[in-house]
Amino acid sequence: MRFITRYDCVLLSLFLFNGLCIALDIKPGDVDSVCSAAKKVADGEFNYYEGLKKGGTVGMFSYPYYWWHAGAAFGGLLDYYTFCDKDNSTLKKYIYNGMYHQAGDDYNYIPSNQSMTEGNDDQGIWGLTTMEAAERNFTDPPHSWLSMTQAIYNTMNDRWDSHCGGGLRWQIFTWNSGYDYKNSIANGCLFQIAARLARYTGNDTYAKTATKVWDWMHSVGFIGEDDNHENMYIYDGANIGKNCSDVTKTKWSYIYGVFIAGCAYMHSYSNDSVWLDRVHEILKASTSAFFKNGVMYEASCEPDRCNNDQTAFKALFARSLGQTAVLIPETSDDIMKLLDKSASAAGESCSGGTDGVTCGTSWTEGKWDNSWGLGQQMSALETMLGTIVEHFHAPYTRHTGGTSKSEPNAGLNTHETANRNLLKISGKDKAGAGVLTAVILAIVLGCAVWMAI
Repeated sequence: MRFITRYDCVLLSLFLFNGLCIALDIKPGDVDSVCSAAKKVADGEFNYYEGLKKGGTVGMFSYPYYWWHAGAAFGGLLDYYTFCDKDNSTLKKYIYNGMYHQAGDDYNYIPSNQSMTEGNDDQGIWGLTTMEAAERNFTDPPHSWLSMTQAIYNTMNDRWDSHCGGGLRWQIFTWNSGYDYKNSIANGCLFQIAARLARYTGNDTYAKTATKVWDWMHSVGFIGEDDNHENMYIYDGANIGKNCSDVTKTKWSYIYGVFIAGCAYMHSYSNDSVWLDRVHEILKASTSAFFKNGVMYEASCEPDRCNNDQTAFKALFARSLGQTAVLIPETSDDIMKLLDKSASAAGESCSGGTDGVTCGTSWTEGKWDNSWGLGQQMSALETMLGTIVEHFHAPYTRHTGGTSKSEPNAGLNTHETANRNLLKISGKDKAGAGVLTAVILAIVLGCAVWMAI
């Protein structure tokens, strides 16, 4: 006999209350309307937050959500605080404590509790959030948000190697499966962080790194034009065993997002038309690949094949589109049409669960799709907030009121230990980490095979 589990109770509750469809009726672009809806979505995110639970880890969300989810989630919550709830000292404390607690002993976002599985993409996504904090003048911690972003940049950039002519590997540590895989999201995070640091500090060294990343991505075929020369593509990555020639051609929205925003930051910094052209090319390709009847859509896995990572990809994509609209005003009309329609559709999707406002994965059905999770809340929140981003100050720089303190050499005195893998790791730890990342790599490659069928 199988006893009723807590999971069964959750499913039963969702079934019984499935008729409680409140939905979130929002007016995209209207600050009051959007913030009212966003509050309900943000509250839903905190249902998964471990930092408020007895014995829970500050800065982490409940299993099966990983460290990178936390980094991405705090970026959205930080923007929600900035746009909608800046007088909420409790929310401010939660965000600050969560972000700062995960910085690690060396304040480079390589915390010991993540040493088994942390990848370059994970650290990079936290870097996008710490840079967001610097650009929003969010608090003034003892180790500044800018300096911690610089530490992330320095440690990531130091891992650039000669395999495939350059680029970052997916994984940081040699014992993790995926160490021999170079992927676009890890390199895209370095690209965007470098572009944002260039704009914020005025230091051209960062801009040169961003250019280096873009040129390498193009040289190995991760970025290019389709056979008809109509749309730019940005593929997932490749294994170094064949010199990165066997490219995994899956497309994910958040990868396009980190690159379009990175190009926007580079144009804002340099005023070089080449970056503006790239913004327009990626926007055109994104519109074709990730919108269905004008509604944001994760084409490689929706409506019903997205895993817990993939349900959160639209969050970073939406945030990146909002940043691009602010930095490149000539893209605003096109981007806001996409975000407005997607935000309305997300609101219709946020009509499930026992509360009647739980968000789903796919927004193209005009209703809740019976899915739920942290990623679904994150994606809906950031898409809604994207419709009002233009009502607020553009990301600050040191010339326009930014107050975060710069430490260009942050992280350099600790990178040898972190990068040469001198941590004391047992054989069992290595085996466990290898199994976990092998599963993740299999999922990535499996998606590519499924898409090709």
